Amino acid sequence: MASADLAVQASDLPLDAHVHTDLSPDADVPIDAYAAQAVERGIAEIAITDHVDFVPGTPAFSFATFEDRERVAREAAARWAPRGLAIRFGVEITYDRAHEDDIREHLRRHAYDYVIGSVHVYADSPFHASRVASWTAGRRLAEIVAPYFDEVQRAIRSGLFDTIGHLDFVKRYLVPYVTPAQLAAAPELYDPLLTALVETGTGLEVNTSGLRQAAAETYPAGPIVERYRVRGGTRVVAGSDAHRKESFTSGLEAGYGVVAAAGFGILAFRRGGSRVDVTLPDRFGTRGGVEGAHT
Repeated sequence: MASADLAVQASDLPLDAHVHTDLSPDADVPIDAYAAQAVERGIAEIAITDHVDFVPGTPAFSFATFEDRERVAREAAARWAPRGLAIRFGVEITYDRAHEDDIREHLRRHAYDYVIGSVHVYADSPFHASRVASWTAGRRLAEIVAPYFDEVQRAIRSGLFDTIGHLDFVKRYLVPYVTPAQLAAAPELYDPLLTALVETGTGLEVNTSGLRQAAAETYPAGPIVERYRVRGGTRVVAGSDAHRKESFTSGLEAGYGVVAAAGFGILAFRRGGSRVDVTLPDRFGTRGGVEGAHT
């Protein structure tokens, strides 16, 4: 099936755990526009995970206050609950090792239902469009991905996050200099990350935005999700990472399929208290798959 087919908007799913509204600097969707789509298409629950950055000058540094983001999400949750939609107040925090203490203090002082930690690519990154060609030239694959994967591993080991978002998002920027197929041929490069996820109990996100980007596959792809399970991983979630109205739940049916094919029958989520399990619909044929763990 072509990636364009895989990226269509989904329906009748219990959860989209990664959604950005116009309170993210790179998104343009009012929260009610997502909510209306969710009700129309039978999406039972969504997590609003607008960006927060801690490096001055980066896009989401002081873009929207915690108070405004919480108010918008909580008011929408109350407004749409009678229509059968659950809206959770989450966040996607850009991890930067130099600002780990700032992130920790922010999370100590501010309560979210659900917290994603992600590594992004900004202007000073070797993977930025202005320098990725020179960065990849003449280097071995392990050297090429090391700056990104090392930072992701630090994010995992920080213990700050419920879930790590788009584990290998760097694939988006490496094409065409390094292809997803080349990374797939070296799955051992992922092992330190997968081990860290298992040892810290941090969740792995299957992010479907890659299906509509140059990578043309989820972040990470199915074989890595299965490798995580084989190594003892139990916590997987799926999200569309929508920033536009037409991207809401885009590819999420395929993302659930990746989760199921890797042997998982549930998604691991949090709603402001203890972790919870969200069961995949029966059509994914996952009865008897990996069970979740709340602790």
